[in-house]
Amino acid sequence: MSHPPACRLVLALACALAAGAARGGTPREPVATFSIAGRDPTTGELGVAVASRFFAVGTVVPWARAGVGAVATQAFCNTSYGPRGLDLLAKGATPAEALEILLRSDPERDLRQVGIVSAGGASVTYTGKGTNAWAGGRSGPDYAIQGNILTGEAVVAAMERAFVAGKGSLADRLYAALAAGDAAGGDSRGRQSAALLVVKEGAGYGGFDDREIDVRVDDHPRPFEELKRLLDYAQMNAAWNEGWTAFRRKQFPAALAAQERAAARAPGNGEVLYDLAVIRLAAGQRPGALEALRRALEANPKLAAQARTDADLAALRGDAGFEKLVR
Repeated sequence: MSHPPACRLVLALACALAAGAARGGTPREPVATFSIAGRDPTTGELGVAVASRFFAVGTVVPWARAGVGAVATQAFCNTSYGPRGLDLLAKGATPAEALEILLRSDPERDLRQVGIVSAGGASVTYTGKGTNAWAGGRSGPDYAIQGNILTGEAVVAAMERAFVAGKGSLADRLYAALAAGDAAGGDSRGRQSAALLVVKEGAGYGGFDDREIDVRVDDHPRPFEELKRLLDYAQMNAAWNEGWTAFRRKQFPAALAAQERAAARAPGNGEVLYDLAVIRLAAGQRPGALEALRRALEANPKLAAQARTDADLAALRGDAGFEKLVR
């Protein structure tokens, strides 16, 4: 199988770290970080949010698989804990059982830190006695929180409170927990990178995979602000993807509901509004389709050329309002 350049980079890094652990050696720099693995019992979403004074922490720590679980692996990180932990959960192991198996075969278990949440909401967090202070974690139904080289225990305590009391989507609650940890002191060395991953069955592009949200800030002076900006766009994009996937499957009511959500999040995005016009038309809302198309062309006049020949808008051809918009 060939991989795009970004995938090859992630795989190369993961393989290098795993190979180092297999030889009994550790990477030179610990993935000193704070993270939360979590689950939404209503939607079934699973995910991980992580931040660190470490380059591209999102390529190392977060792992998740729809219907299976989520894993955060850090400290002197053994990246094989991610896929191996998910495989164990998929085979029926509880998070505690999966953790015990992972640690049993690892001669450097005392240097690891890991959090695991299953699709059923069971969780476990582990901090090896050799990790750098302050290090520790908390877990409960639907979450596992952990951190090392932190300013203190207040970081994980704040994350726990924010997640448990949080409102909104799983992505919103994971981000809230991460931001609360940062506000409570975070990584004692400072800030550099952050990432947030959420998976749900069929929520990826075109419905072909499970990656609903996958945003990463690899190197930034204000990674939390940048992560929030990306997350806001990603949540809009997830609704847009849900709408267009349902439209392609001719599930027009579901498509319309999702695309309306996307448009509400991005009222000035011409492409989102254009697809709203297409989906409204398919759902029998002709006046609404023309209104959305008008807004789309105001935002991006170059879309008029596409509209003139788009088969998805063919039912509007000959309509005086449509012809005036696209001429």
